[in-house]
Amino acid sequence: MSKLALVTGATSGIGRAFAERYAADGYDLIVVGRREDRLAEFAAAHPEVGVRTVAADLSTEAGIDAVSAYCADEPLDVLVNNAGVAHYMPLAELPADKARELVNVKVLAPTQLMRAAVGGMLRRGGGTIVNVAGMIAFSGPAGKEQMPRRAVYAGALAHLVAMSQTLAAEVEDSGVRVHVVCPGVVATEFHSVQGMDLSGVPRMSADDVVTGALRGLELGETVSAPGVEDRRLLEDVFSADLAAFRGQGTDLASRYRDDA
Repeated sequence: MSKLALVTGATSGIGRAFAERYAADGYDLIVVGRREDRLAEFAAAHPEVGVRTVAADLSTEAGIDAVSAYCADEPLDVLVNNAGVAHYMPLAELPADKARELVNVKVLAPTQLMRAAVGGMLRRGGGTIVNVAGMIAFSGPAGKEQMPRRAVYAGALAHLVAMSQTLAAEVEDSGVRVHVVCPGVVATEFHSVQGMDLSGVPRMSADDVVTGALRGLELGETVSAPGVEDRRLLEDVFSADLAAFRGQGTDLASRYRDDA
């Protein structure tokens, strides 16, 4: 019996690269995207595996519910949460509908799809969840002079990192693996649809992002960063997070007291 992978945002970029890789490995696929023509084109190009197409908009409640039903009802071996939108702009300039769309696609949809899929994976004793975030998840401490402000986008990706780490701990020793990949700038349509021309900027290929994520899984990493050569940089971040978490007490810290 063939293994089954569901990939969101599968019609272009990183999502398509994941779908291509799993098809090459013999997985049957459920590919999710907004554009029916691209979904049909992908299915026609892969007659060697079973491909079901699901046209759904994960910025809507109906779209999230429809794909969640597949995650709950199908015996998924792999769930890839890749769908995304950019909407790079400061919070004060971000229209309400775009803020809602971004949070739905990068926070609510992955949360609901993981919730729907993980129960079945636990009952079957195995499965893999891969979330696609980005290095912007670690950019919160950056000053205004270092990069454009994009508070909602950075926060959404940081949510994916923290949730993936916490869920990985929840399912530890169950046979279910949870992974989040954090690429930097990638050569996809992602930026061009925002009117950003990055043709002169060095960019990683979507195929390399997928290779990094899958190799990270093999290495037992919960968080992979395909463009970070020194893994110790990430380990330092995680160690500092835990040190701060464990360093809390019940007394008000002296720097906040009037008698300090």
